[in-house]
Amino acid sequence: MKIKVCGLKHPENIKAVIALQPDYVGFIFYDKTPRYVAGLSVDALQSIPPSIQKTGVFVNEGAENIERLIAEYGFNAIQLHGDESPEFCAAFKGRVTVIKAFGLNEDFDFDQLKDYANNVDLFLFDTKTKIYGGSGKTFDWAILDKYKLEIPFFLSGGVGLENIAEVKNITHPQFYGVDLNSRFEIEPALKNIEKLEQAFNIIKNKTQQMKYGVNEQGYYGDFGGAYIPEMLYPNVEELRLQYLNIINDDDFKAEFDDLLKNYVGRPSPLYHAKRYSEKYGANIFFKREDLNHTGSHKINNAIGQILLAKRLGKKRIIAETGAGQHGVATATVCALMNIECVVYMGAIDMVRQAPNVARMKMLGAKVVPATSGSQTLKDATNEALRDWIGNPVDTHYIIGSVVGPYPYPDIVARFQSIISQETKAQLLEQTGNELPQYVMACVGGGSNAMGMFYHFIDDEAVKLVAVEAAGKGVNSGESAATTFLGNEGVLHGSRTILMQTEDGQVVEPYSISAGLDYPGIGPQHAHLFKTGRGQYVSITDDEALQAGLLCCQLEGIIPAIETAHALAQLEKMTFEANDNIVICISGRGDKDLDTYINYFGY
Repeated sequence: MKIKVCGLKHPENIKAVIALQPDYVGFIFYDKTPRYVAGLSVDALQSIPPSIQKTGVFVNEGAENIERLIAEYGFNAIQLHGDESPEFCAAFKGRVTVIKAFGLNEDFDFDQLKDYANNVDLFLFDTKTKIYGGSGKTFDWAILDKYKLEIPFFLSGGVGLENIAEVKNITHPQFYGVDLNSRFEIEPALKNIEKLEQAFNIIKNKTQQMKYGVNEQGYYGDFGGAYIPEMLYPNVEELRLQYLNIINDDDFKAEFDDLLKNYVGRPSPLYHAKRYSEKYGANIFFKREDLNHTGSHKINNAIGQILLAKRLGKKRIIAETGAGQHGVATATVCALMNIECVVYMGAIDMVRQAPNVARMKMLGAKVVPATSGSQTLKDATNEALRDWIGNPVDTHYIIGSVVGPYPYPDIVARFQSIISQETKAQLLEQTGNELPQYVMACVGGGSNAMGMFYHFIDDEAVKLVAVEAAGKGVNSGESAATTFLGNEGVLHGSRTILMQTEDGQVVEPYSISAGLDYPGIGPQHAHLFKTGRGQYVSITDDEALQAGLLCCQLEGIIPAIETAHALAQLEKMTFEANDNIVICISGRGDKDLDTYINYFGY
């Protein structure tokens, strides 16, 4: 659905509206309305990017004057809101987008539109009044069912926050967009930016429309937000204002989907693990993210964020990585898009994940060791944030998990949601039911788990099982079992649950798995844990390694040690014979062969 904001005339207000990235903005040249733009400087429109259609709105204006104003202001669309004839409209068609407006009531004769069908690009249907628009009144939208032509139309007239959700329910095949005007004003021609932003959120599906989703302030219940130093504010605010309009753009979605299909190799298979099913007495399915290009789920988010960065005009990418899979995925997409790449990685992780370090370097990335603290994922994240503070203009930080300041948890969750989206369709095809009894995944920061959970969260009959790393035992002092050992606080820019001392110092985590060696969880996971929607459990190093070997020998699949944590939880569960259980196989075990070899003595 396209969004048009009409009736602008104040330069600073115009800039604020443009920052929301509507599809059209309208300027009214009609002296009988308080929104008349008399004397508006041409400079006030210079900041409007080409992606936004600058629209001059006229009421029974002479053709010569319209021509002059098109040339003066650079309009690429005109809206004719008076009694203009089809021939009058035709004179402009092909040079600018022509929108012809009509006021509707129950007596409106739609047959009169036939004469305009070949002479305009769009119709706009407003409420029929004695004046030309701007009444703030709503007509009965059921009237639209009488419209049978193939010319798309805008809906206008009385659209406000109180009924914007209903607009989304309009299913007319030619419904093109919505025109926002008088119901979003502090005074005539002065738009209420906060109200407009809320409307954009709803129209563009900017917030997840679900009980456990993020709100407009970036919180999942008690968790989330953007707790950042002032120096990071411009970077994060730029993302917050633009990411949803960008990723909801049709061209973005087409490119993203094409790369997922033809470069990543999606959809990833949903594999019925028969020998596992026999062992555990239920239908066990593996969602095979390990078969993606680069060997894990991390590529989904990396593809999405590199496309986002390009549209933001960024020339340099930074990232953090633990197990190396996100670093490899980031280096891969930077090579694909010919963009400079710097990856921060804990010095200890660089040793235990040496093959992935080599892969990143082969792909052209600079890998920088983090030598402070525990020299693992937490410290790599700290170093990446410092880099971003120092390079705010040309650099985009591709965070690899559902952590960090808002909007990152939502960005990553959206890009990873393809996992559960595909799973529902594949389950329906294979079992006749798109909802399993259990969905399971390992959790460090939580990106593969959130992707696996995303489209099941609102279906509370589906049990969500998240498996953390207990390390050498939750009471050993060497663990990463965040929900068991942690409490509420702020980590890397968001309020969440993390392991910390009484005075708020972060406790160093430990796991044999580099990807789970993180002292916190993403804020949405914290919300799911606190509300009881998700079950958060933990598995030790030994249990995970034994489960990894079992997967090798039962199914011929060598899983990442992260994934092996989720597989190990099966030993602690009981199922009914008809239960369907989906486990996210988040990555392949190539990177962990040395760990497996050293542990088992191969």
